Amino acid sequence: MNVIGSRPDGWWKDRPGAVRRLLDELARYRATTGDDVTVVVDGRPVAVPVESDLEVVFVPHADGEIARRAGPGVRVVTSDRELAERARAEGAEVVGARGFRQLLDGA
Repeated sequence: MNVIGSRPDGWWKDRPGAVRRLLDELARYRATTGDDVTVVVDGRPVAVPVESDLEVVFVPHADGEIARRAGPGVRVVTSDRELAERARAEGAEVVGARGFRQLLDGA
């Protein structure tokens, strides 16, 4: 949700639509870069694009799940300071949501 919220485009009016748009963008990013992508989303599941190679996990509270998956070789995208510290402590690389948004926009 940090990546979605990094662009004030009215996403809060259609949260499921915003999640689907992000999943589409991440699927294109994965196709371009070949990076494995796991998306951890707060809240109720939405339809995931069928042709997507993304791993998508819907949980009530994403931070705990993200911290659990953090480790060496993992890039965590977050703007949450506490989560970033937890991820770094596990050996993960941390990228801010705004910076990652710019990367997505350029892909």
